[in-house]
Amino acid sequence: MSDRSDLARHLELFKDLGVDGVSADPAWRAREGDLPFVEPSAPPSPAHSDASAPAEPAAAPGSAGDALRLVREDLGDCTRCKLHRLGRRQIVFGVGNPEADLMFVGEAPGRDEDIQGFPFVGRAGQLLTKIIEAIDLTREQVYIANVIKCRPPENRNPEPDEVASCEPFLFRQIDVIKPKVIVALGTFAVRTLLETDAPISRLRGRVYDYRGAKLVPTFHPAFLLRSPERKRDTWEDMKKVRALLREEEE
Repeated sequence: MSDRSDLARHLELFKDLGVDGVSADPAWRAREGDLPFVEPSAPPSPAHSDASAPAEPAAAPGSAGDALRLVREDLGDCTRCKLHRLGRRQIVFGVGNPEADLMFVGEAPGRDEDIQGFPFVGRAGQLLTKIIEAIDLTREQVYIANVIKCRPPENRNPEPDEVASCEPFLFRQIDVIKPKVIVALGTFAVRTLLETDAPISRLRGRVYDYRGAKLVPTFHPAFLLRSPERKRDTWEDMKKVRALLREEEE
């Protein structure tokens, strides 16, 4: 692809994200609200979920995709914690590229995820898609999972016994995928992976070694919808993620 067409493609993307223009002026780059992703509109109707739901990529025999399917089979119709009898519709395992360089780990499925069976498909998921695209990737190129595979009632916080039951399957997902970079989205994902009670506001902004990958904590997209002033912090975290991925390519 030529430089001109490549530039045109990026300008079109940022236009879709709500960026009105670019400037070489440093003051423009430093102003508030300059993140190249915006709050998404309302999620699509569940009636259209089958057509819009992300599909798992096909995997060759003996591949990471095969190994992930074995993890999913071991998880089964899970009854290891109380969530299976508290109204969950289905298990939300994970979606994306089984050999992804970048993996996102969230907290737990919400209502839309429980209906569709895929992580991050509601409004927070739409924002996550914008964030992924802002670092020149697509959802199909990354892998997305949650610490908890079942929706807690009324989207309450996961409880310690629920995390303890589910986290071994998340660890197995990570070990199969072998991502170069993991983005931990929100308090529970960060605390589970780093085994700490420290607040995410203190942990973010740094890079941690984790199971052979570099781990970058950042805010959950659902939190960003409630607190859009923290999008600037998240964008700084994602620039760090992009830089780490590029370092691994060199």
